[in-house]
Amino acid sequence: MSAPVTSVAGGVDLAARDTLRLCTAGSVDDGKSTFVGRLLHDTHSVLADQLDAVERSSKERGFPGGLDFSLLVDGLRAEREQGITIDVAYRYFATEKRTFILADTPGHVQYTRNTVTGMSTAQLVVLLVDARNGVVEQTKRHLSAAALLGVDQVVLAVNKIDLVDFDEQVFRGIESEFVSIAARLGIGTAKAVPISALGGDNVAQRSERTPWYGGETVLELLETLPVERAEAAALDFRFPVQYVIREHETDYRGYAGRVAAGAIAVGDEVALPEGRSARVTHVDTPDGPASSAVAGESVTLRLDEDVDLARGDLISAGTRPEPTRRISATLVGLGEAGVRPRQRLTLRYGPATTAARITSIDDTVDLDGGVAEEDPGELKLNDIAHATVELQRPLPVEDYAARGAVGAFLLADQATGDTLAAGLVGLHLTGARG
Repeated sequence: MSAPVTSVAGGVDLAARDTLRLCTAGSVDDGKSTFVGRLLHDTHSVLADQLDAVERSSKERGFPGGLDFSLLVDGLRAEREQGITIDVAYRYFATEKRTFILADTPGHVQYTRNTVTGMSTAQLVVLLVDARNGVVEQTKRHLSAAALLGVDQVVLAVNKIDLVDFDEQVFRGIESEFVSIAARLGIGTAKAVPISALGGDNVAQRSERTPWYGGETVLELLETLPVERAEAAALDFRFPVQYVIREHETDYRGYAGRVAAGAIAVGDEVALPEGRSARVTHVDTPDGPASSAVAGESVTLRLDEDVDLARGDLISAGTRPEPTRRISATLVGLGEAGVRPRQRLTLRYGPATTAARITSIDDTVDLDGGVAEEDPGELKLNDIAHATVELQRPLPVEDYAARGAVGAFLLADQATGDTLAAGLVGLHLTGARG
């Protein structure tokens, strides 16, 4: 493997490289912060003054080995004092082959909701386990969250392999269990790597202490596993209107928003609410007129029909999602207060909002397979449940796809505005229901 090169100052042409969005997750004390710090250090992504400060701090603390890599990433004072990661932090680094956006997420069970946030935009998850403990409940929870959010690539970093004397049998047992669970959940690519984040074994460089392991390092996997560019672009066109721009003096009427899925070009026919249709006459961007737009781009569309659209209305092409007032959904509990049937809620689907309530919580998903509890009566923090949601007004929702390009929504307390649950249209993780 060639020596990694990563900073702009080091001469990497960032614009010419693919970008991979990844997320790290793991249980408390699995060494995730040390792993991320090691990865940044070994890819030369740490500024010299920052490294000097960490070296001084590590020496003052009498840290064995000389350098506490976790100090490179646990930036909050509370994180440093408690030795745990609390917030989701985004790290940016690059090698000769790719640029990376890394969502570093918490491991403690009470912060699982933060992990869900980090995974929601990831193309790949690096999941850490302690070689002494193997796959634990939080590992299964994180795998379930990855499958739920449509992440199809998971790398299991079996950390602290040095503390089990680099025992191949220990690693193979963990690898076998991980691959089995990932297959049951429908995760397409599941790779396990024996590592020591503290020693640097198989993180960015191959280790001579694992001669029995012939696979890639974690960094090699990050550099070579495919980047799914066209996932959202391959869907039918979806454009939720965020703002209507009117200029009466010039008779300008444009519909501003972000292309959620698919692509559109000048001259294409689009579907509008209430069965209407029109053709796109202009695609306006901050840089001037364009002939087309694709998923992820923020643009203003002009149409050949003078139609009265408002924030939250959907402009679409291809299949036309039918508005509905009743949703079968998979919910993830994000609020400590929990959610109960008949509770007054606000549902946010893109820019659209409406009053809503849960009519039934049918069951919660057991991370070991099967149904944890039927008709639980409440969605608690970190629960994954199948439920039915009733809307006050019809919305053109559709099944969850492309990690939230379509089909994702939030439920908030109507009185306080606190977010209580994330929702995915459709009954996901049904394969875990026995």
